[in-house]
Amino acid sequence: MLHYLFRTGHLTRTMLLSKEYVGYLARELTKKMISGELIATKSVALVTEKVHAAMLEELSLEDRINDEVRVILEAYSDEMRRTGADYQEMFRKVKSELVRKYKAVL
Repeated sequence: MLHYLFRTGHLTRTMLLSKEYVGYLARELTKKMISGELIATKSVALVTEKVHAAMLEELSLEDRINDEVRVILEAYSDEMRRTGADYQEMFRKVKSELVRKYKAVL
């Protein structure tokens, strides 16, 4: 799970894997794929950049799902208060549904 440090309204996130570390992993993975003859390229930098972008995209999937859950629950906040629904329980249920919908592996 990758979290970035920024503020959007009331939400603050912290990074579990630094962008630099993900960059290092992308460089090492690219080197291993080339040395193992799994890929051939004339531009190692371009491949590394693409691997890095793909890794960041994959690592941020859970964050995007969590954000979508928050938006959904915010739309139902009045009804949840009225019925006494537990936010954490509803968060888990909605997140499970979105994980299934997106066929994500978290």
